[in-house]
Amino acid sequence: MSRVRVREGSEEAYLAAVRELAALAETRGWHLWIFRRSGEPRLFLECSESRSAEIHRATAERPDDERRIEERLRAIATYEPGAWDLWEEVRSSD
Repeated sequence: MSRVRVREGSEEAYLAAVRELAALAETRGWHLWIFRRSGEPRLFLECSESRSAEIHRATAERPDDERRIEERLRAIATYEPGAWDLWEEVRSSD
């Protein structure tokens, strides 16, 4: 999960880029969800999920098309420190 603050006036460009990245993610075996903080229209929470660290957004080498979208996101948004920490699921049966 990553807290992201989008530069003023860039919300639509940010959301368009996230939608584009999420669509690619679905075809490549990982998922991206976005949430907006109530009362703070420029503060978002991005949630990325994958089956393994090998394909996760935070750790895997990204294809060129994904990398270009990520660059667009970083040009209009600031990710908080620690945004790219990888969290792993602990199943109750483990």
